[in-house]
Amino acid sequence: MNEIEQLAQAYEHFAELPWDTTLAGAQKVWFAIYDPTQERRLRLRIGDFEMATRRAGHNWKLYDLTDTFAVWMAQNEYRDEYFAQPEDMDLALQDYGTYISDEVRAVLTSSDVDDNTVVAIVGLASLFGLTRASTLLENVTSEIRGRLLVFFPGHRDGSNYRLLDARDGWNYLAVPITAREER
Repeated sequence: MNEIEQLAQAYEHFAELPWDTTLAGAQKVWFAIYDPTQERRLRLRIGDFEMATRRAGHNWKLYDLTDTFAVWMAQNEYRDEYFAQPEDMDLALQDYGTYISDEVRAVLTSSDVDDNTVVAIVGLASLFGLTRASTLLENVTSEIRGRLLVFFPGHRDGSNYRLLDARDGWNYLAVPITAREER
């Protein structure tokens, strides 16, 4: 069994557990942690996570961050100027951070999401170098109704998470799910 299949099994264990509805938003976040080299395999197996969620009696909604920068940039009236002078992008990237937070917040609060729904986010690696995943999560946790499953390509050491193993990590309160759970 490969790492992603093991991760899906570990996730199913978490999805089957009773959900405490009194938790704060940050405590409703699950990080499905996998080696960044497994990204393509994970994307091919997303359906396994959806099926596990539904077998556990919960609803599922998937949101892919992968193309959000391209969509945001295409709508930006100054895009041509940014491409001509990329050093001017720093201020614009703050706007992108706000945009992506608003997009995820809209998914979390959409009419088809309730306190029995797992909202799954894939494509977190596409934020690298543009905005911080930690900032995104801080901005949206208050809107989580059920659970937020974040597919996290990186590693964890205690409660310190490193996206793509390329940056100093950040300390986060999420529930970690790994392929080899200690039970």
